[in-house]
Amino acid sequence: MSELSGAVVLVVGATGGLGSRIADQLTAAGATVVSSGRISADPDALLADLRDRAAAASIVEAAVKRHGRLDGLVIATGVVAFGPIAELKDDTIRELFDLNVMAPIQLVRSAVPYLAASAVAGREPFIVTLSGVVAEAPTAGLAAYSASKSALNSFTQAATRELRKPGIRFVDARPGHTETNLSKHPIAGTAPLFPAGLDPDAVAARIVRAIVDGERDLPSTAFTE
Repeated sequence: MSELSGAVVLVVGATGGLGSRIADQLTAAGATVVSSGRISADPDALLADLRDRAAAASIVEAAVKRHGRLDGLVIATGVVAFGPIAELKDDTIRELFDLNVMAPIQLVRSAVPYLAASAVAGREPFIVTLSGVVAEAPTAGLAAYSASKSALNSFTQAATRELRKPGIRFVDARPGHTETNLSKHPIAGTAPLFPAGLDPDAVAARIVRAIVDGERDLPSTAFTE
């Protein structure tokens, strides 16, 4: 069991449909949440555009400066693009990998020293990533997006092994299509007609429960039980 009461947790992407719900539920569980997003009406949120390679480190450092430590990192940010691979532009593919792969890696790298210090202090630090169901089942019409999320999942699997010794726990979540606005705001293409998706409040609750219960992996089946 992980104790969330008093834990300092940075939620990147906290202005999104799923990230905002995770942030709210962490707060309800007693965590001190530092929210970050590209735009936000919250005056206390850390604003940064993760397309800027320096943004990840600045967000993490600002969170630590604000509260003196960091006990958790939730990466709930990312972009999607639809359409046949032959029609996707190079810039679109680069943006997919910059925001879905490079930015999370940079956030993790920046947070590791502070999370390791949290473990030394006797707390139970964690990192949550959201690679999604396409990391398990790459999807036609979403080839580049699937590839970016599969890369993120591969990173988390390897990093899980590396960071076990310093006491940092990874939780990679792979929910299916969830009823947020992500698919309505792609960086390219138009979303197909999806069947009804998962309830984002239920998805967020399952992720927070995994944090509390000490789970290390949330496959797509964990959200349909």
